[in-house]
Amino acid sequence: MIKNETELVLIQLVRANLPPSAELLMLSAPAAEPTGGLAGAPAAAPWASASTAAQWPIAASPQAAILQADLTGDGQPEIAAAYRINGESHVLVLGYYGNSWQPIAHLKGPGYGISLLSAAPITARGRSNLIVGWQAGAIWSKLSVYEWTPQGMKDIAPADMNYGYREIEDMPSTDHTGQDGIAEIALWIHDTGEAYQVEVLRWERAKGISEFVPALDVYPYYFRKVAHYYETLTRQHPDYAFYWYYLADAQYKAGLPQAAAASLEVALSLQQPYPSKDALQHLQQLIQLQLAQRRMPELRAGGLFPAHLKTITGTKWGFIDSKGDWLIGPQFEYANDFQESGFAVVQANGLNGIIDATGKYVVPPIYDSISPFSEGRAVVIDKQGFKVIDQKGRVLTGKPYSYIAPYSNGRAAFTKAQAAGGSQTGSELYGYLDLSGKEAIPAKYLQAGDFRDGKAVVQLKAKEFALIRPDGKRITMYPYAFVGALGNGLLPFQKEASGKYGYINERGKIIISPQYTMAFAFEDGAAVVNMAEDYGSLYGLVDRDANFLIKPIYDVVRPLGEQRVALGKAIDPKQPFIGSNYAIADINGKLLTDFQYQDVSDYKQGLASVTNGSQTFFIDLTGKAATGYPRLEGSGTLAIMNELIQANVDQRLSYLDRSGHVVWRTNTVIPLRPPFRVKEHKYKPNKDYLVYYPQVEGMNDPAAEQQVNERLMVLSQVKNVPNDVQLDYSYTGDYEVAFFQKNLLELKLEGYHFPFGAAHGMPTRLYTTTNLVNGHSYGLSDLFKSGSNYVQVLSAIVAEQIKEDPQYDYVFPDTYKGIKADQPFYVTGDALHLYFEPYEIAPYVAGFPTFTIPFSSIMNIIAVNGEFWRAFQPIG
Repeated sequence: MIKNETELVLIQLVRANLPPSAELLMLSAPAAEPTGGLAGAPAAAPWASASTAAQWPIAASPQAAILQADLTGDGQPEIAAAYRINGESHVLVLGYYGNSWQPIAHLKGPGYGISLLSAAPITARGRSNLIVGWQAGAIWSKLSVYEWTPQGMKDIAPADMNYGYREIEDMPSTDHTGQDGIAEIALWIHDTGEAYQVEVLRWERAKGISEFVPALDVYPYYFRKVAHYYETLTRQHPDYAFYWYYLADAQYKAGLPQAAAASLEVALSLQQPYPSKDALQHLQQLIQLQLAQRRMPELRAGGLFPAHLKTITGTKWGFIDSKGDWLIGPQFEYANDFQESGFAVVQANGLNGIIDATGKYVVPPIYDSISPFSEGRAVVIDKQGFKVIDQKGRVLTGKPYSYIAPYSNGRAAFTKAQAAGGSQTGSELYGYLDLSGKEAIPAKYLQAGDFRDGKAVVQLKAKEFALIRPDGKRITMYPYAFVGALGNGLLPFQKEASGKYGYINERGKIIISPQYTMAFAFEDGAAVVNMAEDYGSLYGLVDRDANFLIKPIYDVVRPLGEQRVALGKAIDPKQPFIGSNYAIADINGKLLTDFQYQDVSDYKQGLASVTNGSQTFFIDLTGKAATGYPRLEGSGTLAIMNELIQANVDQRLSYLDRSGHVVWRTNTVIPLRPPFRVKEHKYKPNKDYLVYYPQVEGMNDPAAEQQVNERLMVLSQVKNVPNDVQLDYSYTGDYEVAFFQKNLLELKLEGYHFPFGAAHGMPTRLYTTTNLVNGHSYGLSDLFKSGSNYVQVLSAIVAEQIKEDPQYDYVFPDTYKGIKADQPFYVTGDALHLYFEPYEIAPYVAGFPTFTIPFSSIMNIIAVNGEFWRAFQPIG
């Protein structure tokens, strides 16, 4: 029914611009709204007023799918109308140009009709977005949100943005006063019965990412309405588990944890838990965390701190709160800090995953490596190669790559091997991925730097570099052998590959003529340069006019941020590779301290962590010890994490408050079985020699216990080392309980010997097997029957594994000649494990190649009545 002449004119205008045989659509009758007491969608946008009414949709009739709204941001209303042609649904958008209405967009969508045609400010204040609900099923529609761009209307909604019912309004935030002029979208997705899964989303642009994200700050406002809906349904159907689940979920999201806990208790008590017992238990964890947050406001992802516990099954990591209590129990092989995203990378079974603040996996542990999130994206590595995932764990890249760098300015450099026959056969070329994981710039560069301020340096070929934009368009070409990263408008460069370094500006003009043997990017108006020949070290700091702010006389010049630098002088000028002692200076070269620090971290909020070899502490911007902060014995680093100080000192983790009180520290005693336990001892005779070694307690025979412990000290490399001599190497040693069963204690002793100046150090690993009843230790031969020729049997098994198992492809050809009679080994409850030293049969990077042989496959040669076997296996 047409209400007035204006609306009739709109319909006639639209029909005049429709394609031939097109049919103007009426709005489909929406799916039945939730009836449990939720008020229906308001007829007009709740933020609209008389003064703003011209910006908002004007319905041409109760059914005709036509609206008027400013969709382009030009201050003039456009007309949008839905029509059907050839059985397909479309939306026509008309704009008023040159005294006439002209089509500016033809939009095609899925489904057989239109359930929604509206407009609201989704992406920006003051400009409406066209919102279309494409009727695709009897009870669901696909939502599209269109934004006007120079290329026309673009649908910014993801492909899976579906709904059965929806509300679009500017919802009040708990973080702001009132409304902010941007509309949120509440989607009700039908589940079962009258139950709906509800999502409240908003469009967000942050750190180069534009996407719909949960609008957490308006949850308390909107989910109280949802909770009211489910309260009505649970009263009507008290035995329906799914209504109780959704009620608890809504109450939790509304910030009502006590009510949510009570509702969840009912859901758990019903015979058929919905959607599953695991899902209910996960929600229970979330509710308990919210209750804890109410009791302790600082408890967020930022209030969770990684910590570990040494146990009889190895070292297990979890997370503690600011009081030192476990919130996520020790269960992981390793745990990283929680990131700003609210997620943490953890390791289990040798693979990495991502957990949320409740300890639940967001990304299962399936990756060899996961980088920190950058711009909402993380780079992961699996057996196929490098990939990109988003914060929900979805793989965005369509294929694996040989390398992907972290994102910067919405771009991530990648490499993939070039096909044989190219001009750079066998080399890898670089390109850039966008945030969707697609190749924004194909692989065509020999080198590719990170984007900064929308610009990146790339190499096209020999003596040809370029500065490019994110779309790959070249800004400037540079005909030089090398061009480095852009900083403060300048780039380090070399005219010839063997020549000196200087600096050019973005246009390629030489600003500082080549005169340095090395030059780094400018930062805060200064750059580190080296003046020494023959790979020596005479580092200084120059300004943009090539004036030395800090004279080139130091072995190290390292910017620390906040207008401070660390200046390093070699401990032994004849052996500079041993290391340096550091002084703190300002960026103009004024020395603030003597050369008294052995290590210095970057400044953050006026503080930097330093160690002088005997103590670790914070210094302020004067370079002196900061007052009000603790000093710890030992060498390492300190970091402020919310209200705690994280200390990694002498390779041991602890947390302290500002006064220096220890909130949590690594345990030094590992209980075995009463009365047995393993106690940790520390040996640090020299600043470069540190060993943690185990001592066994609780044995009935004191003499046997002493003999066991003396042996453990020797095997742990506890030996005479002078304390007042500069060593030409460093050594660290540590241990863990690898296996404990019945009377057998197996300890893993590890060490790392690093000659100063070497490319890398050499790791060592040794397993000790000790009978806690008599103190006896066992070798490989003690496991087997006399005359069993176990060496030949085990050698053949290992050879077969190398030949048949692809995981051992790294073994050097023809290097394996069999095992030794005293081959290094360890045991577990059901298997024997043989291992080799680095370089013995495989490259260094392979570590300790290990071969597992189930006992079940060699029982015919095991001495089952022998002392070794009986020490850890049940008799009979």
